Amino acid sequence: MEKNAMKMLEEIKSSDLIENRVQLLTRLSQLDVEDNSDLPSFVDSLTTLWEDFTCLDVSQCLLNKAILPVASKYLALDRPDCSHYFLAFGIKVSQWCAKHLNMSVMSMEESQEEEHSNIFFQLLLDYLRFSASSFTAIGKTCFVSDEASAVTVHKFVSEQLNLTKEVIMNAKKVESFSSEIFKAAQVIIESTVRLCKEYSPAVNHDVEMKTNGNVGKAKMEEGNTVGNLVSMIMLGVKSLSELGMLAARDGGNLVAILNTSWKGVITLLQIDKQTLVSKVDVGEIILKLISLIKESLRFAAEAWSCSVKENISATEARRVFLPVKFYLINAVKVVALFPSQASMVFKEIALCILMISAFKVSLSQQTHGKSASEVMTDLLEKTTVDLLGALLNAAELTQEFRLTLLDSLFVDEQGFSNQICKKQSHDSHTKASLVDILSLSVESATGDRDLLLARVILFQSVMRYSSDLDKDAKLAITTKLQWFLDILADKEVYSSVLSCQLPMADGSGKIIIWESMYSALLLSLKTLMIILSSTPAWEELETFILQNLLHPHFLCWQIVMELWCFWVRHATEDLVVDMINQLCTFMMSMPSSETPLCPDSMLRRTTKSICFLLTHSPKSLTVQVYKNISTESRSDPAPGVYLALLLDGFPLNFLPDRLKNDAKRQIFADFFNFIEKFNEKPSYSSRYTVLGAPVFTLSACLRILKMSIPEIDAKTLNFVVALIQKYKNSKDETTKERYSEILSETLSIISRSDQLYTCQEMDNVITELQKLFISETDHHHNHLRKSKPNLALFLSGLSKYEMSETETCPKSRAVWELYHFLLRKRHWVLVHHAVTAFGYFCARTSCNQLWRFVPEDAALAFDIASGKEAKTERFMSELKIFLEKEQALLSFTPSEEELELLAKEGTKVKATVQKLLEGRSQRSMEVEKRPNKKRKLPEGICRGMELLQNGVKRINEGLSELRSDENESEEFQKSLLSQFSCLEDLVSHLLSLTAASD
Repeated sequence: MEKNAMKMLEEIKSSDLIENRVQLLTRLSQLDVEDNSDLPSFVDSLTTLWEDFTCLDVSQCLLNKAILPVASKYLALDRPDCSHYFLAFGIKVSQWCAKHLNMSVMSMEESQEEEHSNIFFQLLLDYLRFSASSFTAIGKTCFVSDEASAVTVHKFVSEQLNLTKEVIMNAKKVESFSSEIFKAAQVIIESTVRLCKEYSPAVNHDVEMKTNGNVGKAKMEEGNTVGNLVSMIMLGVKSLSELGMLAARDGGNLVAILNTSWKGVITLLQIDKQTLVSKVDVGEIILKLISLIKESLRFAAEAWSCSVKENISATEARRVFLPVKFYLINAVKVVALFPSQASMVFKEIALCILMISAFKVSLSQQTHGKSASEVMTDLLEKTTVDLLGALLNAAELTQEFRLTLLDSLFVDEQGFSNQICKKQSHDSHTKASLVDILSLSVESATGDRDLLLARVILFQSVMRYSSDLDKDAKLAITTKLQWFLDILADKEVYSSVLSCQLPMADGSGKIIIWESMYSALLLSLKTLMIILSSTPAWEELETFILQNLLHPHFLCWQIVMELWCFWVRHATEDLVVDMINQLCTFMMSMPSSETPLCPDSMLRRTTKSICFLLTHSPKSLTVQVYKNISTESRSDPAPGVYLALLLDGFPLNFLPDRLKNDAKRQIFADFFNFIEKFNEKPSYSSRYTVLGAPVFTLSACLRILKMSIPEIDAKTLNFVVALIQKYKNSKDETTKERYSEILSETLSIISRSDQLYTCQEMDNVITELQKLFISETDHHHNHLRKSKPNLALFLSGLSKYEMSETETCPKSRAVWELYHFLLRKRHWVLVHHAVTAFGYFCARTSCNQLWRFVPEDAALAFDIASGKEAKTERFMSELKIFLEKEQALLSFTPSEEELELLAKEGTKVKATVQKLLEGRSQRSMEVEKRPNKKRKLPEGICRGMELLQNGVKRINEGLSELRSDENESEEFQKSLLSQFSCLEDLVSHLLSLTAASD
């Protein structure tokens, strides 16, 4: 070092005038720098020159500002022996700058302090640049093994980060310097992370020594090396996470600081995971990121709720959701690094994931939020599932924890808190706002029904992206499939699945499309099936779809059957054939008490499932089932099973022409035989045990094949008249109910036979129907309630019926009254049937006085708002609207009224299913309570079994004689022996049943 520099420094120290010191320091900064052994004392002197107290006027700032260029010049020499002194200098300057910064911000409004503040902020900017250079110099020398040096480095880093925090909090108040100061602060953050990374090889060396067996030496150095570095990393993690929080809450002006801070946190955590696992509070870091996510969403929810009528643009949505994605990505990384520590806050993580799902659901259900929900799906859906997957995939976490985590996300309906349920029962129309949902705590969220749909949509996303899960996680997800199916019965979920749409990525993942919620759920389930097909979880999935094959709730059943069809299309042929055979065996083994006319019976639900499966499967399976039924046609259950299959839409059109024609011929023959012998006793065909079975069979056959019957004649019309008379004369309520069902199906058959409407016997049919439906008491109408839809179908065909349209014509009056009867019905299903029939009739009839067919009090004639005032003009207007709707597909946007109706329907369906399950459970309990007594069989059965047994013995003796006869062919003997073996097995089985009953 030049003597002039040392001499000038002494002059500066001895001068009392600040102006002289500033001038001398300026000259000193202009001198050429020369390396010298006196440099450490020179730097120490510069530190002494920097006063601790904050200046009262601008002169002190000018002096300190003049010191920085001198220090920067000598810092560039990279002298290892001076690093300690430069650190001490930096510590002192940082503390002074932090104190002065607060003072400057407070006095900025005073005009006389403006010059002072400007000089200080320039000084601050110079020092931040000097600090960044100091980090570079420190990194060239490893200080962490020296305890004293490590303490100094730690102190230096701490002061720099503290100053950076103060700068970020206050510098934005000084617009003229803020951008440059923020850039310098970003460099400080990057330098801190880089310094720790440069020291990390020392830690790796320590770990390597432990691995190689030098444990003793490693432990000696651990306190000096690992401990010091870990202390610095912990400091960095804490400070950078705080800086990240500050930057995030600045409203988007500090994006660079935000990115650098949180990326720095992740980098620091990756340096020494094994040591940091017990040192760093990982849970706190995750909670900070979660709080940022929730704050961003809450801010957006508040802003968007105030502008309901304005569409949220995609640009605005990206501005909100991009930071959320950034926080999510960092949370995923932290959880993946430290899953055990993250599991301590799994409830908070689960709630965060649910809130994101709830936000998406809310946006997708609002017209002004469609674009925003598309952006949210694109940016956040996959990353949200990744956050959950980071916990589920952790090898160090147990399967029990995975199930607990999923239970907290996908809560059973019984898990809803009573308090919430009671509140909603009193105010069922009040729904929590999105802002309220985002403010829920972990405890209150568990029982909140407003999150129910969000849970369903989240499960859909998890299934869709389940390919990224490991085998244990996939198995855990599969165990929640039953929850998913059961929750569909909830009224809110039910109505949403049937009416709402969801944004989702297409197959390429690049385009967002809108799918109905039902389709989205189904697609995700099929995706899960493919993913699980080669994993241990496949067995769990198979059990799930098998157990729910006969699910009583139609929506759940529909979804399960779609999965069955998907399985059939992709399974091997042998496997499918075997499964169909087992289903047929199960169907044929059902007790005779399972009536084919009861839609809720076990038999009908089985045939319904089989028919659905066959309709969406190769035609060969239909042939296989038909042959199975035909083979068993002599058994008692076969006719009932066949009838049940036809009632549920057995695809007869899939059969080869020969089999199909044989089936039709038999069905027609049974029907004609039944109506001819209807008045005889017993009044049913010997082939069936169900009264009127041939009528039900033919009606079902016509619906399936969509055909008419040219062979049908006036005998059918006479049968209707006889049937109505028997209905009126019957005293037994059950028989009366059956007659009404037969009448309904017969009307359906007639509606498909145009030639019958021109028969003279039709006059009697219409007259009898008019008397039956119009003149009977309400008690009888209870039996006829199921006949009304088919009555409408029958009336629609009257366009071919000749009427005089005069008041004195009995035929015309009967038809008018029947139409009046139907058009007055206010149930929406009957309104639909009646208006459809009337519209069809109007389009084809030759009648001119159509107004006569419409009663003044028709359901559609009433004012919708009041429900009181009725006008024929309103009916015609509503009829026109209805017919136009039938021709055009409207936009798929459900109204509030439609959602309410679906919710009510969902409640009723759920109650029906619950009642059905309770009844089945009650019957099961009654069976269990019955005493297990053996019944004594009738004498005739016992005597017959003895004769059978003796007969088998005699046949066996005869076969022995046959074997000794050389004239008989060997082929004939084999055939006879084979048939006898089957007979012997059957008799043995019957004997065992007889013995069990004795």
